[in-house]
Amino acid sequence: MTESIIIGVSSCLLGEHVRYDGGHKHDRYITDTLGQYFRFLPVCPEVGCGLPIPRESMRLEGVPTNPRLITGRSRIDHTDQMLAFCMIKVKELDGADLCGFIFKKDSPSSGLFRVKVYNDGAAAKSGSGLFAAAVARNFPLLPMEEEGRLNDPHLRENFIERVFSYRRWKDFLASGPTLGKLVDFHTAHKLLMMAHSPEAYHSMGALVAHGKELPLVELFSRYEEMFMEGLTLHASTKKNTNVLQHMMGYFKKQLSPEEKTELLEVIGLYHDHLAPLLVPLTLLKHYVRKYDQQYLQGQAYLSPHPAQLMLRNHV
Repeated sequence: MTESIIIGVSSCLLGEHVRYDGGHKHDRYITDTLGQYFRFLPVCPEVGCGLPIPRESMRLEGVPTNPRLITGRSRIDHTDQMLAFCMIKVKELDGADLCGFIFKKDSPSSGLFRVKVYNDGAAAKSGSGLFAAAVARNFPLLPMEEEGRLNDPHLRENFIERVFSYRRWKDFLASGPTLGKLVDFHTAHKLLMMAHSPEAYHSMGALVAHGKELPLVELFSRYEEMFMEGLTLHASTKKNTNVLQHMMGYFKKQLSPEEKTELLEVIGLYHDHLAPLLVPLTLLKHYVRKYDQQYLQGQAYLSPHPAQLMLRNHV
């Protein structure tokens, strides 16, 4: 159920006036598009740790792996104050059933990647904001991204696909899971995993095959780690093409020579970056329905996220 998909979001991206200058960084894609499918849990760590609005701007200084949070003009060190907030907040988030988190890029508290860290006056884009780093440490499998990177269609698709996949996994865990149900889950995600990482899929298959040798809690924990880490690898054109050709094999007895030629042509157009993934998938979905292909009907790969998000429409 999409109403149960909760993602954390930096408050300023939702239009809240919480930035150091009293402004916001409202991201319409997040609120207007993703807001149709996700519920947001806003977090502004700087306000959350007790700093006022407006406030003096801050920056990270020192060692990138353990930087200090320092105000630019008055040189006040807010590191301990922020870290105390982070410790409390991650415990709260642990019970929030999060399926993802979108952070504000470049922020000394919330930036996830390549945040500037100053040392002897020189800045290196080598750090993470203190709060973002705490979330990443405590929830290593949680899908995370920065709002700026969501402008890249490949990064956007990968992040949102992981969010929906994590929700499906959490629903599986809440369903009274058994080894048999895990086999069904693994089967349903075969093509999706093959598009991201055939190696991960085969490793997951080996784990499931020896599932009787492990306590269920350990089995599910190890599977979750392999599932979510495998999905972080991007579904490349080459891997998607292999999956499309694999799907075509299920219709070798039904399709006419002309239909096979047409399907190979549209798969080739996708492979050559002349058509989006949506084109061959639409034709394959038609054959799945026409010939009532039960196995493929159960594949998450066909609809891993709502079509209205148009994540497979880019070339």
